[in-house]
Amino acid sequence: MTVTWEELGWERLADGVGRCRLPGWDCTAGLVLGADAALMVDAGSSLDEGARLREGARRLAGRRVTHLALTHPHFDHVFGAAAFPDAEVYGAYGAAGTGALFAPGGQGRQALRADAVAEGLDARAAREAAEALVPVLHEVRGEHALDLGGGRRVLLADVGPGHTGHDLAVLVPGSPNVLFCGDLVEESGAPQAGPDAVPSRWPAALDRLLAVGGDDALYVPGHGTVVDAGFVRAQRDALAARFGVSR
Repeated sequence: MTVTWEELGWERLADGVGRCRLPGWDCTAGLVLGADAALMVDAGSSLDEGARLREGARRLAGRRVTHLALTHPHFDHVFGAAAFPDAEVYGAYGAAGTGALFAPGGQGRQALRADAVAEGLDARAAREAAEALVPVLHEVRGEHALDLGGGRRVLLADVGPGHTGHDLAVLVPGSPNVLFCGDLVEESGAPQAGPDAVPSRWPAALDRLLAVGGDDALYVPGHGTVVDAGFVRAQRDALAARFGVSR
């Protein structure tokens, strides 16, 4: 029996492309379907959330998720990653080594766990997710094309630093283009700049996003509703003013 995106609580953005706005932190996870493969963009904030995304993707795609792109190394985007044990995992260049994030017992894992608990995630769920984090096997430096089959090609672009030191965007070419931005773009609130942000380079990262997506793309923020290029430009200018970055 065929199931629709809407029946599973997902938002269809284009043919074979959709996203799910997750509860709690209103974090976006994306799904891109090809004839031979399926790409998940971000994995949710816990193993349970990742498992729900995996099951939704399986029902929509009729197959397992084969590729997982992590837009940046924050708990609400990566803590569900271990729910996709067979997926090829991609991140921006340098993400795998961020504070020994993916090394067992590494300080990066402990920092993510502490941040998750401070933000309200159950302490046990945070510990389990931190301990189970899967490694980024493929670091993207510049751009990398994925062929998902049936003419579906996806572009992974290392567009940071900005929101973090390692920000990855995912472009799905089409009519229109769909660009998953991670937290370089936020709609449901002001962009969050934590201790790992690189404010001086964030506006330039948004310039790179705009160059990758184009004027007519759908820009999918890490949190909030889908926006257009005008919104991204306005947020770029606001961030430049906020952080005192000359343009």
